[in-house]
Parts: sequence; structure tokens; C-alpha cells
Amino acid sequence: METLTEKINQTIQYIKAKSPHTPKVGIVLGSGLGAFVDKIENKIILPYQDLPHFKKVSVKGHDGKLILGKINGVDVAAMQGRFHFYEGHSLEDVVFPIRVLAKLGIKVLTLTNAAGGVNLGYRPGELVVITDHINLTGHNPLIGPNDEEFGTRFPDMTHTYDENLINFLDQSARELKISIQKGVYAGVLGPSYETPSEIKMIRILGADVVGMSTVPEAIVANHLGLKICGISCVTNLGAGIINKKLNHDDIKDEALKVMNNFTELLNHFIAKLRD
Repeated sequence: METLTEKINQTIQYIKAKSPHTPKVGIVLGSGLGAFVDKIENKIILPYQDLPHFKKVSVKGHDGKLILGKINGVDVAAMQGRFHFYEGHSLEDVVFPIRVLAKLGIKVLTLTNAAGGVNLGYRPGELVVITDHINLTGHNPLIGPNDEEFGTRFPDMTHTYDENLINFLDQSARELKISIQKGVYAGVLGPSYETPSEIKMIRILGADVVGMSTVPEAIVANHLGLKICGISCVTNLGAGIINKKLNHDDIKDEALKVMNNFTELLNHFIAKLRD
């Protein structure tokens, strides 16, 4: 049976045979946010289905491609779509791409997602820089034997979301005159949306947005010693805040509406990572 390290090395060998890029920044693009890759220059496109040990994505708005290239002179690796635990994948499979990106050489990981607004002051279309998260999934991708090659047995999570990167995002937003929020992301399992009572509970716990991804990736990236930042696109208000049923197609459409601001912010932010 192949070890995790052997699987990662096989994937790395395949990628390096196809691409000359050594990425510095990794980007995971959430539901409806995949159009950002149009801004990547000199790109090499690798469908997940061709990558050893990558799984197939089944969620609308997740194209399932790894794209390597440059943005503002910075080598990047962008995941156009991600795997989710609720699709039936193991958590090891869900976070496998993050371990591959780290092995490829990234130092910074930017996690993005479409999220529901829990904070009563938020409205659809807003961008929220993640300052912390609450893991409400009841699972942790680090459960099982720990390989010291990846990180310590008991990683500290105090500074998971890097303060310098948050400041860079804040500076970029001000320079572009884009309004952003800062808040706490609550990660849930899905795939069902939350009930109105669950949204109330999540708000009481201190979260501002809620979604079904990001947290496992952030835990593993922190374990690997990567610098992490996150951006949530508020595509809907949580259940019970307004009297409207939630629909995934509407969420994708809302993400597309904010794509211009999202793309400008991410481009400007990545330029600050040149040095």
C-alpha cells in the first residue's frame, strides 16, 4: 500500500513534467469564483482527472483544474475548484492538494469560498477577509498517525490566518477603494444548508460567515507551516435572516456578480507578495 508521501511525490513528478513553474502562492477558488484564472499568464492547465491521486469534483461551479502560471510576476498555482468531505471523499483526499502545493514550493496559501452571511450587518456581494475560524464539522484532517515530515503532532492554531497577509489584503482593498469586511468563518459539514436555529447558534458562537469548506485546508496548511489568508464571498444570508429558500445556482450567480472586485483584490494582493 502506497504511503501518503509516495502519493504526493507521484503527483509532484507528474506536475513538474508538465509545468516549468515553481509556485510561490497557492490559491483555492470556491464556488463560482473560478473565473479568476483568466488573469493568470503563461498558464499550464492540468485537469484533476489527469493528476495522480486527485479526485473528481462533482459540485457545480468547481471546474476541477490545477492552473500554474504568473500573476503580476508572481508564480502561482490555482485550484479551480476543490473537493469536499460531503461529496464522500475522505478528509485525507480533501486536503491532499494542499499537501501537494506545499511540496511544490508554495509559501503562501489563499483560501477562498462562497459563504452564507451570519453577521446581521452583512449583505450578499460583500467580501470578508477571514481572521479566524470555528471548526463545527466534528472532524479534523490530522487525526491518525502523525508524520513529522509534515508537521508537529499538536500544531498551535493561534495565528492560523497570518496578520501580515490580512494587512496586505486590507491595504489592497483601501488602495482599490473596495469595501471589505473582516470576520470569523464557521466551517460545517453540509451538504444541507443550516436551519434558522443553527444560524442563530453560529452567530452566538461568534462567527460572521458560514460555509462547507476551507477549515480542513486551513488546518493542514497551518500544520505544514504555510502562511494562510482567506476571503469569503457572501453569496446569501443565512437561513431565517430573510424569508427566502437557499439555492446553489443563486449562490453561483451572486459569486459572479462580485467577481470583478474579487479579481482586482486578489491581483493587487498577490502583487504585494513579489518580494
